[in-house]
Amino acid sequence: MTIDAPVRPQAPPATPEAPATSGRPGPFGKAIPRREDLRLAAGDGRYLDDLGHEALAAAFLRSPHAHARIIDIDITDALGVDGLVAIYTYEDLDGRVAEPLPLLIPHPALHAPRTNYPLANGVVNHVGEAVAMVVATDRYIAEDAVERIRVQWEPLPAVVGLPAAFAAEHAVHPDVPDNVAAHMVQSVGEAHAAIDAAPYTMELALHVERSASMPLEGKGVYARWDADDRSLRMYSSTQTSTSVRFAIAAKLGIPVDRVEVVTPDVGGGFGVKIMHPWPEEVLVPWAAIRLGREVKWVEDRREHFISSAHERAQEHTVRVGFDADGRILGLDVRFLHDNGAYTPYGIIVPIISSTQLLGPYKLGSYRVEFHSLYTNTVLVTPYRGAGRAHGCFVMERVMDAIADHRGLDRAVVRERNMIQPDEMPYDQGLIFQDGRPLIYDTGDFPASLHKALALVDWSGFAAVRDAARAEGRSVGIGLATYVEGTGVGPYEGAHVRVETSGDVVVATGLTTQGQGHETVFAQIAAQELGVPIERVTVTTGDTRRFKYGVGTFASRSAVMSGNAVAAAARKVRAKALRLAAAALAADESELELADGEIVVRGFSSSDGLPGPRIALATVAVLANPLRYAFDEEAQRATQFSGQMGATPAGDGPPVAEGEEPGLEATGWYSPIRSTFANGVHACVVETDPETAEIKVLRYCVVHDCGTIINPMIVEGQVHGGVAQGVGGALYERIVYDESGQLVNASFMDFLMPYASEVPRVETDHLTSPSPLNPLGVKGVGEAGIIPGHAVIASAVEDAEGFRIDRMPISPSELWELRRRHAAGEVPSLRRASSLQPGSSLREEPA
Repeated sequence: MTIDAPVRPQAPPATPEAPATSGRPGPFGKAIPRREDLRLAAGDGRYLDDLGHEALAAAFLRSPHAHARIIDIDITDALGVDGLVAIYTYEDLDGRVAEPLPLLIPHPALHAPRTNYPLANGVVNHVGEAVAMVVATDRYIAEDAVERIRVQWEPLPAVVGLPAAFAAEHAVHPDVPDNVAAHMVQSVGEAHAAIDAAPYTMELALHVERSASMPLEGKGVYARWDADDRSLRMYSSTQTSTSVRFAIAAKLGIPVDRVEVVTPDVGGGFGVKIMHPWPEEVLVPWAAIRLGREVKWVEDRREHFISSAHERAQEHTVRVGFDADGRILGLDVRFLHDNGAYTPYGIIVPIISSTQLLGPYKLGSYRVEFHSLYTNTVLVTPYRGAGRAHGCFVMERVMDAIADHRGLDRAVVRERNMIQPDEMPYDQGLIFQDGRPLIYDTGDFPASLHKALALVDWSGFAAVRDAARAEGRSVGIGLATYVEGTGVGPYEGAHVRVETSGDVVVATGLTTQGQGHETVFAQIAAQELGVPIERVTVTTGDTRRFKYGVGTFASRSAVMSGNAVAAAARKVRAKALRLAAAALAADESELELADGEIVVRGFSSSDGLPGPRIALATVAVLANPLRYAFDEEAQRATQFSGQMGATPAGDGPPVAEGEEPGLEATGWYSPIRSTFANGVHACVVETDPETAEIKVLRYCVVHDCGTIINPMIVEGQVHGGVAQGVGGALYERIVYDESGQLVNASFMDFLMPYASEVPRVETDHLTSPSPLNPLGVKGVGEAGIIPGHAVIASAVEDAEGFRIDRMPISPSELWELRRRHAAGEVPSLRRASSLQPGSSLREEPA
């Protein structure tokens, strides 16, 4: 599939609407500690495995082969296990449960989509694919029964790795003989012609290896069926309870209003839990219905490695044309993407890679082409950063290579290629992952760059290098920029209600996995309604409270649900002012909300007494006219109180036309397209001359996420992302052997950084409010991880003096590169590493 750049007019930026009470003191914009942390840190969290202690337990027989045909499944030996309740194989499935799982995100370029069955239907396509489900009185007994099931296999050739998939000597799926699930091209201008005509050209081969997210808590499902009213309640450790609700209703043939999905505390998601429905999310409630018993399954660590989802593996071939000043005239990128054995989440990851690769730069012309390939490995879905890290690595490696080729400072080359702030909004001419134009809304990319250079002391690094060399040490400095598409649609909603106590209750369809939603959404509601934040409670991930939503992913929560909360709160505020105006015999324009009261603005009396006012709690009482009083406060809303009615005289109907009882409202936010945050990372590394170990000495981040709701939470999101970025660049990788066996499926072999390996993060911020939403906010959740590969590769390359083109990089790989460099197999760099002391970043063109 080929997409040529459409011609689109650029609308002038609008002015974001400020929070309703932004002129008054309030919690919006303040660094308030996360309200949920005390409960979680004290061990009072309520996770999936804390539920359903009396439930039956499920366990799964999983394939030991990467590719094999199932000849026979013999359950005879398992039937004698005391405590066994049921064993299910594919032949036991019925109705839509026996069909393949859904393709969540279809795309015209995904011409050969394939999804797995809940239980393998005759063939397995990766190690860990579920073959049989056992239900027993506890997990130990279920696992014992699993071990007694005998399967007769016919092994088939395994396709492992992108080169083998592209060569297509063997096929993962027989009806896809070339292993190509998707092929897509997007282009702006005539890249090939521009490159051919450029004064200088260069080709690069760049690789990012497979990795996987490792939340502390794996997936989990707990289901109970009420046969009397034919309703299902399911608890799932997911990033999208609302979507799971619809998926399960469709698969099990239950009316959606009879399905409730509740997400308790979630011990990390990072993208793997946005995928849904997992086989277990279908099978556990299906078994609960069949058995009439509660059933629970919790993923163990090995299951997470071999049967959840991975990400990252891509191989890029880049051809670039540029002029003497380092300005890019044309860029052509072709890459292979490993989507694993199935494509239930579509091709979102490579689409993001291909579009976010452009970063903050304006290129003369650009063409990108990718093939998404099947392999006999675990399926691929988004992992924090979701394709952005790949694109950033490629673009930033190109920038460093151009700087080296022309003998220019790396920062100079970046700035010369940057989009300028007066060019916003800037249309890159591509289609983004939301199906909308890739148009950057706001940002000052050069200012972000200069802030980062100052923060890391880029111009003073030559002296740092010289001092290190004098001590026999090797240090290097790296730089990477990025643009992060955030706030993707289609929508989110929220409900805000003021209780008769004056407390405010907020509910949204999003789930939370550590983003600080209980704090951020409370700040928005408290600011809009003029109440102390302590009076606001927030519920997420519970379809009993809010039934519609999309999910928590792609740095979208603050943009989507934040604006939905604001919209709902503003409706409540408007109604409260109308009711208060009637009660106080005042004009709405004279009223203001503050400290839980509505007061007449500017009122002064001769005796110094406070002016007319009414508590928000009282307005909530008046908003719900009653026939019966249940407490003293409720008496004010009954028919003989004299306060019922929509007019000061009380001669209107108790509930005015167009109004509803209660001081509550639902708000929705649906964007015309994504917002785009941006930033720059810089780091300093030291490489050990003997062991080739790499240590990050400094790590600096400048980020622009628009209007900041809570600076402390923004900092936390950046720090967490940096930790994962360091892990992805230096430690974390998934390794398969040629037969498709995952050889490092445990924490003994899959390395992650400890706190000792994560550097202190130095941060600074810009604020470029988005004109696309009322709060002016942009996302921040993935900002810390996106440039991790790129910035550390840049720094290691600077320290060693030869090119780094594959990530992650381990000490053994660096040692081997040193050996090859010494043998003349890897050429040296030609550039000066950084500006000399006293020189200017803004060099004149050559």
